[in-house]
Amino acid sequence: MESDAHPKDNRHWSLESLNKAYQQGYMAGLTGQPNSRHDHRAEVLAAAWEAGWDDGHEQLLRQQKIA
Repeated sequence: MESDAHPKDNRHWSLESLNKAYQQGYMAGLTGQPNSRHDHRAEVLAAAWEAGWDDGHEQLLRQQKIA
């Protein structure tokens, strides 16, 4: 019953949604967007997005050093 009351909690994610959140975060970091732009309410998806953003932002900084 509790899951019906809280449909956005941490139990409602899949490997596909985790990968999608990571990829969205990666693209946001790679394109220089702020790391606060995600809209994930589930902590697991937000963490995946932030990990992607970190990796994408790191790649952006590497590219800027080379250029």
